[in-house]
Amino acid sequence: MIHSPFNLFQPVAIGCDHAGYDYKEDLKIFLHERGVTVKDFGTHSKDSVDYPDFAHAVSSAVESGECSLGILLCGSANGVAITANKHQKIRAAICWDSSIAELARQHNNANIICLPARYVSIEQSRKMVDIFMSTEFEAGRHATRVGKIACS
Repeated sequence: MIHSPFNLFQPVAIGCDHAGYDYKEDLKIFLHERGVTVKDFGTHSKDSVDYPDFAHAVSSAVESGECSLGILLCGSANGVAITANKHQKIRAAICWDSSIAELARQHNNANIICLPARYVSIEQSRKMVDIFMSTEFEAGRHATRVGKIACS
């Protein structure tokens, strides 16, 4: 079981485009084996799709509180992160190693991790998701900074 500061009575949202499909499917199994419920927002095949469709769905689920946090994947993670961060209550972080995933939570209170499927291994993605979900926000001076992120 992942020991998480998030409310894991709510599902974790996951979504991807065609480049992230294999990673999404692997992460669903990885999380399920650890007792985490996952809500899959697609895509559901390797057929070419538009990443904003899935990034908006995951972001809306996290923003509304339907899901505790989100995982987004695409080739570079840039497209899904840009899209997710259009949502006022979303702090989506592109992560390419474990220390970045940890800092995204500790310092930025990120609620969506964005993974670049073409640049990290599946094993790295599992480790980053595990660290992201188990790391708590430090608050303090970081809370002031995070409070200035959203546009009014």
